[in-house]
Amino acid sequence: MGRRSKNEKVYIMITRTIIILIFLLVWEFCARSKIYNPFFTSYPSEILNDLVEFYRSGDLGKHTAITLTEALLGLFYGTVLGVVTAIIFGYFSALGKLFTPIIFAISGIPQLTLAPVYVLWFGLGLTSKIFLAGLMVFFNVFFSSYNAIKNFDKKLIESANLLGASNVRILRTVVVPACMPWILSGIRAGVGSALVGAIIGEYIGASGGFGWMIVYSNSYFNIKRVMACILILLLVGIVLNKILDFAESKMLIWRTETTLSMKQK
Repeated sequence: MGRRSKNEKVYIMITRTIIILIFLLVWEFCARSKIYNPFFTSYPSEILNDLVEFYRSGDLGKHTAITLTEALLGLFYGTVLGVVTAIIFGYFSALGKLFTPIIFAISGIPQLTLAPVYVLWFGLGLTSKIFLAGLMVFFNVFFSSYNAIKNFDKKLIESANLLGASNVRILRTVVVPACMPWILSGIRAGVGSALVGAIIGEYIGASGGFGWMIVYSNSYFNIKRVMACILILLLVGIVLNKILDFAESKMLIWRTETTLSMKQK
């Protein structure tokens, strides 16, 4: 059974790689054959050459560090605040009923429209980008965690109380582990939100980062550099997602994956 699962993973990885390679080859062929105007999208070999130039100039490391710092700090603060707020609202239901509709209303406002306000409040430095990224992460983590806590089986808490566990111990050993799948789900959504928040903040006003580089390159119609930045962000997202997969496999070792298929594996 384990061997079959391993073979399935290898098959999926090979198939995915083939699909990506076919896409890149078709893209390259269409651009070089002038089937469409490559000015608007560039093409893989040109983007790869620009990535090499980007690296050799030293700008790649600089802009990567700026955007990752903003996104990761936003992810950290947004996650901590989201989980803590959800726990507080879970213990004090009156606070949850009072503030949750307000938080939901604020989350419905497109953050792009508020980004200039955040820049006005916190300036053009890292703080405004971290705040925007953290706020977007907070909404994902908070709603996921709060819904998990609201639907938590109270019989587990009652059983722990009967065994003499304190509130802190119940929270640490019962509530948080049971809600961890939903918390991690919110964090996974928050990874993308953190990157989006950082990039939006850099669009509005910055002196570095991939968002700034995309705006700068686009103003000079340097599409290959724009696509290179997008590719790097794509790779960053994949790496962060893999890290979450690893953390999930270690923290949720007790969980088994299920599918809607009736076939036996």
